Amino acid sequence: MLSLNELWFVLIAVLFIGFFFLEGFDFGVGMETQFLAKNDTERRVLINSIGPFWDANEVWLLTGAGAMFAAFPNWYATLFSGFYIPFVFALLALIARGVAFEFRGKRDSLAWKRTWDACIFFGSFLPPFLLAVVFASFIKGLPIDGDMQMYAGFFDIVNVYTVVAGITVVLLCLVHGLMFTTLRTVGDLQVRARKLAQKLLFPLAALLVAFVIMTYYMTDVFEQRGALLLVLVILGIAAFVLSGYFMTKKKDSWAFGMTGAVMALSVLSIFVGLFPRVMISSIDEAFNLTITNAASGQYSLKVMSIVALTLLPFVLGYQIWSYFIFHKRVHEKEHLEY
Repeated sequence: MLSLNELWFVLIAVLFIGFFFLEGFDFGVGMETQFLAKNDTERRVLINSIGPFWDANEVWLLTGAGAMFAAFPNWYATLFSGFYIPFVFALLALIARGVAFEFRGKRDSLAWKRTWDACIFFGSFLPPFLLAVVFASFIKGLPIDGDMQMYAGFFDIVNVYTVVAGITVVLLCLVHGLMFTTLRTVGDLQVRARKLAQKLLFPLAALLVAFVIMTYYMTDVFEQRGALLLVLVILGIAAFVLSGYFMTKKKDSWAFGMTGAVMALSVLSIFVGLFPRVMISSIDEAFNLTITNAASGQYSLKVMSIVALTLLPFVLGYQIWSYFIFHKRVHEKEHLEY
């Protein structure tokens, strides 16, 4: 049976998996607006395709950070103080993207729309890149001392390993978003989205393989959880191959599920490799933050568990309902104000 510390580690992992799965296709669609759409009408169609979902999908990130703050305050404090600058840029990018969704249709001006379209693109590119850099830094190790203080320099955070992770996640989000576009659009836009997703599978495969190899040699996660991580890698390969197969067969819903599975398995692998640690110290393993020394008291965890299990069904029910209500495809003849 899971202890409360383990339970909350699992819940936080689930929240971040949900965020990357759901918001991942939002990020992908946001990036598509700059090079898949041929005109303003198609750009509006792409934005409208995620219009009912993007803000609710971001809640998973807020909830994950909130759960981290409540369940593992030492983890939260070390993380957010050490990664202050990347998180500020990610937050500003998310804010700019959200504002752009609402403002780009308020004026019929080319310069006006291009400005907000740029905000949508960079607001969809920067957050997955920066968050991937942060998560990759978790497993690579960071200079954390015995007082749980992180003193990371620029190259402790931005290096070959973390940059490869960032580019990989961005490209994975793009492919995931393209498959979401095939589910939400019709006609030529749908066909082009599917073809572009197929073309991007090869560079994405190369990046994923490179990241796995680098993880094997540059971190200790395979030493800690080698057998389980091997299973996850095999499942990821199977999901990736199936995504390509379903794309060629034009079974878009299955292909979307498989790209989502690759995303989910990738995030799951990070948390599996970390456990029972939450942040790894590159100074001394005795300074690692774990689910024990970074956690709140047992009474706090117990109260939080009761509240979370009470409210979670309502939150999930609402999201399932919203996806059901807005499941129809978006057509160019629809003029929604986005």
